[in-house]
Amino acid sequence: MLGERLNLTNRLIIVMALACVVFGASVGYLYFKSQLAPATDDGEPTDGNLVGVIYIEGSITSSEGTGSVTKAINEAISNSSLKAVVLRIDSPGGYAQLVEQIYLDVLELRKEKPVVASVVTALSGGYYIAVGAEYIYTHPSSMVGNVGVLGTGPQTLMPSELNLETGPYKVTGFSTLNFPFNLSTALDSFAGAVGEGRGDRLIISQLELKEGKVYMGTEAVDAGLADALGGFQTALDHAASLAGLEEYEVVDIKARGEADGLETNFNGTAVNWRDLTLATLNELNPPPAVYYLYLPPMAYQASQVSTVSTADGDTETVFTRGQVIVDLSHGNGVSSWVFDLLSAELAMRGVYLGYGDTWEEVEGALDASSCLIVAAPTQDYSLEEFRAIDDFVNQGRMLLLFYDPAAEYSQASSPLGSINSLAHRWGLSFGKGYLYNMEENYGLYRNIYLREFGDNNLTRGLDSMVLFTSTYLHSTDSDSAWTTSDTYSSVAERAGVYAPISVITKGNGTVAAFGDLSFMMEPYAYVEDNHGLVLNLAGEISSIWIPLVEEPDEPEYNITEPDLPVGTMKLYYETVNGEEETSGG
Repeated sequence: MLGERLNLTNRLIIVMALACVVFGASVGYLYFKSQLAPATDDGEPTDGNLVGVIYIEGSITSSEGTGSVTKAINEAISNSSLKAVVLRIDSPGGYAQLVEQIYLDVLELRKEKPVVASVVTALSGGYYIAVGAEYIYTHPSSMVGNVGVLGTGPQTLMPSELNLETGPYKVTGFSTLNFPFNLSTALDSFAGAVGEGRGDRLIISQLELKEGKVYMGTEAVDAGLADALGGFQTALDHAASLAGLEEYEVVDIKARGEADGLETNFNGTAVNWRDLTLATLNELNPPPAVYYLYLPPMAYQASQVSTVSTADGDTETVFTRGQVIVDLSHGNGVSSWVFDLLSAELAMRGVYLGYGDTWEEVEGALDASSCLIVAAPTQDYSLEEFRAIDDFVNQGRMLLLFYDPAAEYSQASSPLGSINSLAHRWGLSFGKGYLYNMEENYGLYRNIYLREFGDNNLTRGLDSMVLFTSTYLHSTDSDSAWTTSDTYSSVAERAGVYAPISVITKGNGTVAAFGDLSFMMEPYAYVEDNHGLVLNLAGEISSIWIPLVEEPDEPEYNITEPDLPVGTMKLYYETVNGEEETSGG
């Protein structure tokens, strides 16, 4: 009897334990459904096969926002009720490492179940994520593509005796000279992901893909960047069909306790992505930084504050016997850093290089100068100023004209007008825009090669040069260095042979014009034969003979005793209390 009671008690315990397990599982299931499943009109979750939606919206510049997306992807992978996923993308991209994090997780999700992208805007990093899906829908006027990389390079380290670092790149992280190659590596990764994701559906070449064009939705389909035109509902239907679902319900996937997807206010800037600038991003993530990000042209250009100041410390006082004068009187966007290497080479040849802050200083130094340098002016030269310079050149002197289309040097509202106000008077004309070559470049499409050179003293002995964001001079008989034929002008948008260097003879003197400034500076001067041109310039300048400017003789004065006649009396007049008194001697 006692044994039967014990057996009954044990059975009751087992039954109660099983009931607790079933109850706990039921509560967990209902909780999960409340988190994942859509609600009906009475607030109760619905049943059925599920197609989940993950929202990727706004700029991807926050680890927290990115984390919410990757957690949602993890939910989608682990939930067997979810049969397919639609990525709803409206994003310009963001920080490279965060974009890649989402993209790689999307690839893992795709291994488990169908993934379809529904694109409102998918630019740069936004498109990077989209190619992780097996099918991409876009609206006819959606903006798609912009495959490419933005980078803010490392700053120059000013060393301290108190704050110490263990290596030359410990603080800066990257080599300034190699940073373009770092960006090219990132670009190759991006383009490779597009090629892998789109496969044979990609119509355009890798070269065109890397140009960074933005395609309208219809154009994106024609180019193979997207599969078809269609809205959000079409994407849901296609995802369901890939999963073999005839009927389905739609749920928004999110990590428990977090907001849906990546909203705009998760970008860490509290501003809409269309209002972002590089300056804002640099405050959040100081350089060096790499972005898979689209910025509208105005936002990108507004961020490019000049890093070259004409007030980088006290400039050297101009001495009348200085042999090279750099004009700073026309708002010139250069500092002594630009010509430091040239100055050092000249000093070793006994030639002094100085700076003139006012036109009076510049003009006053011309008689004793062998060379005048005009670089990146922002104010036009008057006819009188041109005549003074023209006389200077005709006396057998040298004029060097430099222009650089990079934002650091082109801060004027009409940047070409000022340099051309001088150049045009010698038959030279700097061109608009910049040159680029997508096939042969030094790490970055704007770093172009020069392979052919004229036979003159400035370019003699050069076989190859690299210019770092350069314009060209309109073709004349004075052209002295040429690009390869597959080089493009950003304004003309056509390939051709361009001449970024021109050298002409004027009277007994020389006028040389250059479409780039960076090649004059370290470390860029040590790429290819760039330093050879600096040496040629220093050699030519130091070889110019300057007539000695003699100071006028001071008049001589002889002090002698006055030769006065005998008997001459000197009279002295003195006024005392308003009355004049006379005394003699």
